[in-house]
Amino acid sequence: MDINDLRSIYTVLAFAVFVGIVWWAYSAKRKRAFDEAAKSILDDDAPDAGK
Repeated sequence: MDINDLRSIYTVLAFAVFVGIVWWAYSAKRKRAFDEAAKSILDDDAPDAGK
């Protein structure tokens, strides 16, 4: 096994990790959590009554 074989294996593993992260991020189970996180900045717990 030479260095080119190791580089090929590393490339395939890195691509597999990338595909796994993309699949996780766009899975239907995570949509609700990501939507809540995206809208959390708009939630106002204490409105400014004095302004």
